Amino acid sequence: MWQLLSHIPFGKIVSYLDIAKLVDRPKGSQAVGGANGRNPISIIVPCHRVVGSNGKLTGYAGGIERKLWLLQHEGVNVQHNKENEVLDINNVLHNRQDKTQFLK
Repeated sequence: MWQLLSHIPFGKIVSYLDIAKLVDRPKGSQAVGGANGRNPISIIVPCHRVVGSNGKLTGYAGGIERKLWLLQHEGVNVQHNKENEVLDINNVLHNRQDKTQFLK
């Protein structure tokens, strides 16, 4: 399955269901997600390019906010919704900085 991940082009996404169908397991989306989550070399095997079949960003061992950033960095047009807005890495960093202001 990880070989399939390595063939997803830069700037493109596929769904867990798409991959499950490619390996002839159309009901195996969750298994694909589980294997994807155990990817030990996510920098090399681009598991961030896999999303839910509804286009939602689901699960990423490095954190959903990083998955969103990576996809946006690659030019992927990620669905805009309140959930993604909250996850935007700039918002995450800003919120964390606000919470630590009292340490200064």
